[in-house]
Amino acid sequence: MEERELLEKLQLREIKPTAMRLLILKTMLETEEAVSLLDLENRLDTVDRSTIFRTVMLFLAHHLVHCVDDGSGSLKYAVCDNSCTCSVDDLHTHFYCESCHRTFCLKKIRVPVVALPPGFTLQSVNYVMKGLCAECSAQKK
Repeated sequence: MEERELLEKLQLREIKPTAMRLLILKTMLETEEAVSLLDLENRLDTVDRSTIFRTVMLFLAHHLVHCVDDGSGSLKYAVCDNSCTCSVDDLHTHFYCESCHRTFCLKKIRVPVVALPPGFTLQSVNYVMKGLCAECSAQKK
């Protein structure tokens, strides 16, 4: 992704672009799956871990990324589409590969709507399917 596109993504969410924020956003976009803070630390070994944490939390607060609890014990983060507001209507399914331990956003598969009992108010949904990703499935055959 070009720097101009990175700048637009940050400005759309009213985040001041800095060199570090651009670097972290670019790194997150280069992966094809959701990443943990440790994944980012490993990819950005010259960047201080507290800087990565603060930046990802800023991105989360401004709905530039969404958070996934995939059951692995480590929260994962993925960059949202430009139109995403992180409301329940924007939620999609995630897939956790039990072999390679990667978490994928399945953006075209919406979270199923579940009727709640009277008086309950839905604020968020974490819908994760588990199994083998396409790459790991092919290796097993």
